[in-house]
Amino acid sequence: MIDIILAILLGLIAGTITGLTPGLHLNTVSLFTFTFSPFLLTYTTPIILAVFIISMAINHTFMNSIPAIFIGAPESSDNALTVLPGHKYLLKKKGFEALTLTVIGSLFSLIIGILLTPIIIKILPIIYTTIKDYIGYLLLITISLLILRDQKRLIALIIFLLAGTYGLATLNLNIQNPLFPMLSSLFGISGLVLSLKNKTTIPKQIITYPKIFTKQTFKAVFSGTLIGTFTTLMPGLGPAQAAIIASQLTKLKDSGFLILVGALDTLAMVTSFIAIYSIDKARNGAVIIIGKLIETITLQNLILFLTVTLITGIIATFLTLKFAKFSSSLITKINYQKLGISIIILITIMTFWLSSYQGLLVLTIGSFLGLLPPLLGTGKNHLMGCLIIPTILYLIL
Repeated sequence: MIDIILAILLGLIAGTITGLTPGLHLNTVSLFTFTFSPFLLTYTTPIILAVFIISMAINHTFMNSIPAIFIGAPESSDNALTVLPGHKYLLKKKGFEALTLTVIGSLFSLIIGILLTPIIIKILPIIYTTIKDYIGYLLLITISLLILRDQKRLIALIIFLLAGTYGLATLNLNIQNPLFPMLSSLFGISGLVLSLKNKTTIPKQIITYPKIFTKQTFKAVFSGTLIGTFTTLMPGLGPAQAAIIASQLTKLKDSGFLILVGALDTLAMVTSFIAIYSIDKARNGAVIIIGKLIETITLQNLILFLTVTLITGIIATFLTLKFAKFSSSLITKINYQKLGISIIILITIMTFWLSSYQGLLVLTIGSFLGLLPPLLGTGKNHLMGCLIIPTILYLIL
């Protein structure tokens, strides 16, 4: 028990670091843990290492919205779309409220996901077997409908196809960490450039709390749970794609969308633990490492994992809100113009460090591409074609 508690605490620390640091993905730390597992296992057990990874992963899904909202730097595709409404809240003095909304989504989805575990375990193998050969076609139909619902359909289609071409080219460059320069440019640098161009200043933030039990909360959590439970378990589909689908189907406001993104990011992690037990499929890097540490996941293991998930989620809720308050007070004391330039420089340096010269090329092209939606008057969500089109082609061809 003492070892488990210690592993949870260390996981919380690691998850805080990975969540708050753009470009430092939890998969990196998970892989680092696995690399040194032969040495670590002389002092502990595979279960304890798994508990550490789970605690880190869950806390990471709470924390990673802080840099996305307060500095516009998405850590991964899972929370890239948080930047868009989150920045609006920030400019309205409500950055803390925006972050609180993502925390609400994360905590509620975590609890609901755990409660639904017995049902998911029963039906998941049936659904997976039935639908797995048709996912690419279903995704193609869904995306087509979403583009048709846009007021500027032609522009939306062109941007979606451009982003898809850009994503295909990037993913076939054989560079390390291709997602960092791709997503940082489309959703990070492009937004920062527009803010600098418009001479955006961050107003003094007001600590306000959103209403928790609202229609938007219900719609976001319900749609996130319904769509996210299944889409995040299917090959090639993740929280970002699920967020686009769910938000369009339910017509969420910005507050609901932030709840939705938080819900899907955390729910994806919870359902990944269930998936590796019920269908022996790992849905992300952290769970793949757990699967390598523990070759056969038993029901007893799953119960322990979900218990750790719940404990971590409750602690992460308070921890994330604490860091969000600090960020709210800190962001107004910094010259946003200088901060924006500093972040662009930091992302550029990290891109070179993670992906070398080819990464810089990806970063430059993506930054220009990311400017098109706001300049042409359509949603930046169509830029997620950078991941959706490669996914469709991979599943169909």
